[in-house]
Amino acid sequence: MDEHGKLVRAQRQVGVIIGFYIHLATFVVVMALLLAINFALYYWANSVWWVQWPFLGWGILVLAHALFVFRPRSNKPGFIKTWRLRKIQELKDRM
Repeated sequence: MDEHGKLVRAQRQVGVIIGFYIHLATFVVVMALLLAINFALYYWANSVWWVQWPFLGWGILVLAHALFVFRPRSNKPGFIKTWRLRKIQELKDRM
């Protein structure tokens, strides 16, 4: 890969990381607001405690986003690509 290709890939990766941090910050701010609203309603209006459900649902999505963004990357081809290359070589050798 040439230098321009590396630069483009690095810029794209930085954009993905920034997107995750924006997602995480939004999650924290919104959850803090929902917690405050739920706390106020729970004690002043005898409402039910519901804030754990959006926290759990959105938290799972934030975790999945983090796993996608920060997953280890290797240059090794995956199982399907390896099998495909091996099969191509096998068929080529038979011809």
